[in-house]
Amino acid sequence: MGTFADAGNHDQKGIVMASGIYQKFIVAALKGDVDVDTDVFKVALVTSAYVPDFDLHDHMDDVTDEVVGTGYTAGGEVSAITVTDDTANNRVDYDWADVDWPTSTITARGAVIYIEKGTAAQDILVAYVDFGADRSTIAGLFTFTTTSPLRFQR
Repeated sequence: MGTFADAGNHDQKGIVMASGIYQKFIVAALKGDVDVDTDVFKVALVTSAYVPDFDLHDHMDDVTDEVVGTGYTAGGEVSAITVTDDTANNRVDYDWADVDWPTSTITARGAVIYIEKGTAAQDILVAYVDFGADRSTIAGLFTFTTTSPLRFQR
């Protein structure tokens, strides 16, 4: 589930539907191509026309139908990551900081979390979050919030 603030600053709760982790991210992480201490993680918003392929999409150049609108810059915004190594519960949690688009006029159906590596052909896709429905702002605050971490558990 994600939280999104509309133009009136009333929180809208969206149920996450077809969310998932891109396969190539898991491979990149296991090969050591991901460094949570130095890599720049970003969140880009997409429209309902984008259909993620968790097996084949690996880089940002595979992402189509990114949001266009006032107050939104192509490529999205940086989101700090917190990694928690929870040895008591045998899991590692990745959690991203909130991302705001103040005074934006946009409509988004989902968000793509990715690692910026230089070019769209190099940027590593991490996860897609489906909002469950289109979310819009008109000269208002759009906030992307993760309400649960990406969890790896044994």
